[in-house]
Amino acid sequence: MTSTDPAIPSPARLREVAEAVARAAGTPLIPVFRSGMTVDYKADLHDPVTVHDKRTEAVIREQLLAQVPASAIVGEEGGEIGNGPVKWFVDPIDGTSNFAAGLAFWCVSIGAVVDGRIVAGAVYDPMADNLFSADTKGAWLNGAPLRCPEARDEARATLITGYPVQRDFRLEGRDAALAGLGDLVSAFSTLRRPGSAALSLCHIAAGWADAAAGFGVNAWDVTAAILILEHAGGSYRPLTLGKTHDGTPAHHCPGYVATGRGGRYPTLDRVADAVDARRRATASAPAL
Repeated sequence: MTSTDPAIPSPARLREVAEAVARAAGTPLIPVFRSGMTVDYKADLHDPVTVHDKRTEAVIREQLLAQVPASAIVGEEGGEIGNGPVKWFVDPIDGTSNFAAGLAFWCVSIGAVVDGRIVAGAVYDPMADNLFSADTKGAWLNGAPLRCPEARDEARATLITGYPVQRDFRLEGRDAALAGLGDLVSAFSTLRRPGSAALSLCHIAAGWADAAAGFGVNAWDVTAAILILEHAGGSYRPLTLGKTHDGTPAHHCPGYVATGRGGRYPTLDRVADAVDARRRATASAPAL
């Protein structure tokens, strides 16, 4: 980070901005949650979007640019605008399927990247009124320092993963994907599919879950949460899945394995590595 550039606020200041904007954007969503809303779809029926996603992202863009003019903003709904040295990755509602269905597991996620490095972020869960945040000095939950407890062993651990979904059946084959799921169900004490990558990673940071894995995430889903998890003492291992080059920054990789502090999960690592290998093989296979 170029600290001598007066256009770039400090990481602490960027965290403060992310916290304020995430809370300001998320709070108005509380009264519209579980109200009648029109649901549209993007790629397919597994990828919903509501008018609230688009409106919330517009609010976030406006406020970020007002507080940090030297910004570029990459949002799930509106693409990229601006060309400043501070690049924000924004998911206005991570967990839209839950939001649309009335399930209270969704959040607002805002992460800041400078010179390719994640330096600040905030994830706000409006329904629980939990604000997770981090900068280069640490992680916090509702203003108190956040630290992962020691992770439990695999047989006692709780794993969060959305794998597999229909896309995984298409990319890997139904039998292979379901076999991987079976191995995870057998190895872990509990497996959950709550439906928000950002909030799942934050739950690991808080010690409310032990591990998570995802195989279809975007930068706006995970940028803020990666920093929160790592500065709370957890670990995040990116997977390229044949879509990006080895060495690509973690927040730009479409897959991941995340654990709490000291977590060692051999079954999860084996299944995730097998998914990564199958995707890489498919991506590199010559066209017929």
